[in-house]
Amino acid sequence: MLSTDAENKNGVAFHARFTAVTRWICYFGVALILIAYAAATVGRLHPKGAPSLAINFIGASLILLSLTRSFNLSAAIVEGAWAIIALIGLIRLAFSRHRTRPPG
Repeated sequence: MLSTDAENKNGVAFHARFTAVTRWICYFGVALILIAYAAATVGRLHPKGAPSLAINFIGASLILLSLTRSFNLSAAIVEGAWAIIALIGLIRLAFSRHRTRPPG
């Protein structure tokens, strides 16, 4: 089946909108990571605390999501490692809190 000019234009418009959305998702992820880093640097956020780790995990995950549209291997490695490290930290916190609770 041959596509019409209108279908082609709609496809191009959809692709442009989708690319713009993924770009803004990436910007938001970058902003989250930078805000968390700045807050930890000035002492407003504990770098090993759950809020800091969660912000870093979400930020790195959003950047990884945006890389599905425009892949960059070095960025994927850095953000993948960043997300995994933050996730490991969150899991360790969850298990340490679980172990320190009194039985009952």
